Amino acid sequence: MNKNVKFGLIIAVILGTLGWLAAGGINQTASYYKEIAELERLGPDGVDKRLRVGGDVELNSITREGRDVHFVLVQEKDGVKRRLNVIYNGIDPLPDTFKDNAPCQALVDGKLGSDHVFHATKLQAKCASKYEAKPVAPVTRG
Repeated sequence: MNKNVKFGLIIAVILGTLGWLAAGGINQTASYYKEIAELERLGPDGVDKRLRVGGDVELNSITREGRDVHFVLVQEKDGVKRRLNVIYNGIDPLPDTFKDNAPCQALVDGKLGSDHVFHATKLQAKCASKYEAKPVAPVTRG
């Protein structure tokens, strides 16, 4: 075989392997935003798939058990209120604004367990702050 043909085959094998590894990595880390109703429709097909779910955090639902943080996500659509129990056990600390009795929205990444509990490894929270800037009094000179 010609040296150029051998070199070309080696390059093709290397590029093919890198492409295969990249495609596998993308599929493994991909997560898609789902609504709670969509999770219910997935049924057993949704179990152990990496997913992202968002919703409102139900008031007074945040509890802690050791390292785990339990709470309930709620979504209301077409007059139907759906709930999803979530257990967060990630390595990142909880956002400062993620507190009980605060109206929050949360976005969680993780997997739906066969027990229909969402096991989150990442948590993002958007909560209304009770701290607002004070109005500045006008300066009078006289």
